[in-house]
Amino acid sequence: MSTLPKIAWIGLGIMGSPMSENLLKAGYSVTGYTLEQDKLDRLAAAGGTAAGSIAETVKDADVVITMVPASPQVEAIAYGPDGILENARQGALLIDMSSITPQTSVDLAKTAAAKGIRVLDAPVSGGEAGAIEAVLSIMVGGEQADFDTARPILEALGRTIVLCGPHGSGQTVKAANQLIVAVNIQACAEAVVFLEKSGVNLSAALDVLNGGLAGSTVLTRKKDNFLNRDFKPGFRIDLHHKDMGIVTDAARNVGAALPVGAVVAQLVASLRAQGDGGLDHSALLRAVERLSGSQA
Repeated sequence: MSTLPKIAWIGLGIMGSPMSENLLKAGYSVTGYTLEQDKLDRLAAAGGTAAGSIAETVKDADVVITMVPASPQVEAIAYGPDGILENARQGALLIDMSSITPQTSVDLAKTAAAKGIRVLDAPVSGGEAGAIEAVLSIMVGGEQADFDTARPILEALGRTIVLCGPHGSGQTVKAANQLIVAVNIQACAEAVVFLEKSGVNLSAALDVLNGGLAGSTVLTRKKDNFLNRDFKPGFRIDLHHKDMGIVTDAARNVGAALPVGAVVAQLVASLRAQGDGGLDHSALLRAVERLSGSQA
């Protein structure tokens, strides 16, 4: 019998599926639940157990991990008679890896504590590729002892794993991460349009730029998206729109000015309004092209 903790996983989307599979590869027992049958079939094919409800998923788990799109979904799966808090055992550790508002994480931790359930907020950065390769950056909020318990599990999912402070801190750092990523993608998109309109070999230009101070993980990960106009979603505009709302609201609450971030948030919103919300966030290039008269 394995001495590793039993894991319940809720949310098997673009990120959740490969992450749960990496836990299976590391030897953990994973029972999963999501709304899409094909994702449950994928988990079962990888060696996990598909469950038919949240209650069934979490009832015997030592650790419950959630990876869903936003605060309303976290609240829907956590609360109520069919939710995690009413059906997980006392002493279980709930690790929410969704990207949600810091206040949602704080409220969840407080409510869970009253039921004897420990909570960490542990959002991630790295996109689909980082999830597949188990090289995610994981920013955590919560108690040191709970972080120490979770660390071996998180090490099967990511490479950079840091406790950032009390409950909600992981979400605050993730919001800052999404601000940096969005601004970086926007800058790269503007550079791509500028280079192409100037008649420069784009592939060569991006190679040399990425070797200098302008280089970044964003440019490394998204270079082929720009070159090939391949906007298959690794991280959708819809989700980045949600995250930019989180960071601008949180910044307003603490009195931090985000002048460039506010502009990029509006550009993300405009792209979504034009029907591109399901595309990868590298599709910010499309917005720049439209503004530059390069795309219908």
